Amino acid sequence: MFKKVLASLAFAAVSMASSAAVEINKGSVADFDGLPGVGPALSKRIVDARQQAEFKDWSDVMARVKGVKQKSAAKLSAAGLTVNGKPFEGVAEAPAAKKSGSAKKPAH
Repeated sequence: MFKKVLASLAFAAVSMASSAAVEINKGSVADFDGLPGVGPALSKRIVDARQQAEFKDWSDVMARVKGVKQKSAAKLSAAGLTVNGKPFEGVAEAPAAKKSGSAKKPAH
């Protein structure tokens, strides 16, 4: 019984470690590479930009790291990347206005 509990705890620890947040101002290239959707090139761009100055917020990341815009920032955040402990909270895009072929005319 004790072995089963110990095995369950070990599995839970591994699961939590794989989904742990990575702080962009503290993470290593290896930490970034471990996130889904982040490869060696993006990891290097993040570290190179961070060497100039720490990132203030997600808009700073999107301005300074080539290839990171709202869509990719949302994906990176969902994968566990944070900036100063905060996930990406992008502005929701407004739905496109529907064009109707038959517009109703007001009654007179």
